[in-house]
Amino acid sequence: MANSYLNRTGTTGTADYKMTYSAWFKRGNLGSGKELFCIYKTNSNRLFLRNNGDTFELQISGQSNSTTRVFRDVSAWYHLVIAVDTTQATQSDRIKWYVNGEQISDGGSTIGQNTSLPHYSSGANYYIGNGEYNSAVYSNYWDGYMSHVAFVDGSALAPTVFGQTDSTSGIWKFKSPTGVTWGNNGFHLKFENSGNLGLDSSGQTNNFTVNGNLKQAVDNPSNVYATMNPLYKWDNVMNYSDANTSLTGTGSNWQGSIATLGVSAGKWYYEAKFTSATSLDNWYIGFNGLDDYNTSAPYRNGVKFYNYDGGEIYVGDTGTNGSTSANYGTFSNGDIIGIALDYDNETISVYKNGSAIVTNYDYGSQTYSSTIKDGKTISPCVSHYGTGTISFNFGNGFFGTTAITSAGSNGNGSLFEYDVPSGFYALNTKNINTYG
Repeated sequence: MANSYLNRTGTTGTADYKMTYSAWFKRGNLGSGKELFCIYKTNSNRLFLRNNGDTFELQISGQSNSTTRVFRDVSAWYHLVIAVDTTQATQSDRIKWYVNGEQISDGGSTIGQNTSLPHYSSGANYYIGNGEYNSAVYSNYWDGYMSHVAFVDGSALAPTVFGQTDSTSGIWKFKSPTGVTWGNNGFHLKFENSGNLGLDSSGQTNNFTVNGNLKQAVDNPSNVYATMNPLYKWDNVMNYSDANTSLTGTGSNWQGSIATLGVSAGKWYYEAKFTSATSLDNWYIGFNGLDDYNTSAPYRNGVKFYNYDGGEIYVGDTGTNGSTSANYGTFSNGDIIGIALDYDNETISVYKNGSAIVTNYDYGSQTYSSTIKDGKTISPCVSHYGTGTISFNFGNGFFGTTAITSAGSNGNGSLFEYDVPSGFYALNTKNINTYG
């Protein structure tokens, strides 16, 4: 979340030259300079891990080591392990990067042999999701999600300490670390206690202080929730924030975005909230067809609620489109829009602050619905002309940084402002696997 990070001040390290960092993360904002981790004693005795656009860089006391692999899949959780042992005679052995259990190549290390690590210095400051320079806290806040962040003081460990391959699916998954000698400054943050997100579970009691509006999310490596997708967009770009759940229009052009998860069967629900939108009669919200994609007309290829002329349902494909003339009602800033799409029966319902204003509209019978039925993949979407911000809740329980005020239920742990219609589900990987 924006303006959020965790920090603590360490003690003298157990051992110099060696450390291990492990974390699961899911990216939000794809810009550069977003810091995952930092240890700061002085400008010349500092370690930080940050992204440089699509790659990641580890810098130790001005010496740098970067990945060549890119990390741009905003729908995926990555497991990153960095094992550091600067005593190694071979330079390529001093920093080892592992992603989802496999070692990856780097762009060539400049880390010198026997380079001291800042965790060994008493009073070094530790940061998760931000950093420090010139004895001042940065504003390079990480935008995205993190889970099971671990640091080992004095040992360079293998990724199998923190993860393992599932015997059935073959997918790399979390493994609870056991038998680890954490060292004086070691820690393991699970983030499982929403009232104490800085709680250290390593046994070292190296707890962190929470700063900003940090929130616990139900999105996790075992069950991935939809967010909006900055890589799959129309001709004009919206600005993304709050781990890709808030979108802001950038001017007088048609703009749009779709979500990271798509479906071709089942019943699905999500919520959206206008926070500071302008030109409210030019907003479309619903589901978009992906198989026949139209990059120049974001209001086509799907079924959407059109906040225009009293409120309409709009159905379109690649070349033609049409809308109802019914006055269903319109939305203003602060209103919460609920979208319930029944792919199997080809209907859509729309809710305003928990009350239905459109019930089971039969989009499948419309002439212009070819891109959103018959097994075509569809995804939540927004398109509009103008400026302003809209935030989405796909079941994580937040509109941007604002927590919902009531916990609407659909019986599977997802958090919405209002109760989900019976038989409908949040867009996450477990639900898609079960109900899609």
